[in-house]
Amino acid sequence: MILEVIFLVLGLVLLVVGSDLLLRSSIDLSLKYNVSKLVIGLTIVSFATSAPELLISISSVLKNSSDIAISNVIGSNIANIGLVFSIALLFVTINIKKENIKYDFPWLIIVSLLFIWFLQDSQIDRFEGVVFTSVLVLFIIFSFKVRANESEDLDDLSTSNMSLSKIFIYLALSSILLYSGSELFVESSIFFANYFGVSERVIGLTMVAMGTSLPELATTLVAIYKKELDISIGNIIGSNIFNILAVIGITSIIRTLSIKSSEILSFDIYVMFAFSAVLGVFFFFPRKYKMYSIHGLFLLSAFFLYYFTLL
Repeated sequence: MILEVIFLVLGLVLLVVGSDLLLRSSIDLSLKYNVSKLVIGLTIVSFATSAPELLISISSVLKNSSDIAISNVIGSNIANIGLVFSIALLFVTINIKKENIKYDFPWLIIVSLLFIWFLQDSQIDRFEGVVFTSVLVLFIIFSFKVRANESEDLDDLSTSNMSLSKIFIYLALSSILLYSGSELFVESSIFFANYFGVSERVIGLTMVAMGTSLPELATTLVAIYKKELDISIGNIIGSNIFNILAVIGITSIIRTLSIKSSEILSFDIYVMFAFSAVLGVFFFFPRKYKMYSIHGLFLLSAFFLYYFTLL
């Protein structure tokens, strides 16, 4: 038992450190080859921050634990809005860009509905995985063409001082850390599911989802402490879109995701959609393009209420 706790914590640490190394080295590599900041934001940053979810989902499905793979994505998307973003709102008022409402939010709703539709037969097969990854490519192309003139919040990353050899060493090291961390984390999660007699669904929605959302939560708490919080709703929406299209898409191409828990299909997936839909309502109520602490309190309360139903 104690050893499994150590493995769980160690796996989480390896995932956090690995994704951070992947993010830093990938950005440096992109800057060396003059890749635009928009491309970095939409691809490199999105991939690096979703790397823990992707590796855990792949590891889970290869161990015949598809419920963990699906629940990981659903739980992470819920936590991104109900926990990470709501905590930020408790401390600051956030201005919503019109572009987030006009372009990003409709994509999130469409992708979420597509996810629900594909899950109706209790599985995501390889063909549907190909559809997800194809939609991801369309989303990136659409974003490049429509949003090319928007300014990016990566001004501090204008140059790279890291040598190419060091970059590739960091990339290799991050891959090793992410793989090792995902293996330890999934193995330990399955152990705890069996030990406490709870389903893989609950473990995926709570322990695994919270673990993979920990980097975003930690960053938010540090930013609040330093009074330098500048969260963009576009980052939250983009992360949720990427989790569905990339994580579920790539994982289901490797092996069909077969759902065992009926609650995922009848409850959890709709809770995920409800958090997204409520977010859309809050964009306009009580005041257009602004979100306040009352919004954060509502979302956080809804998040804890949902977790109460799981335990």
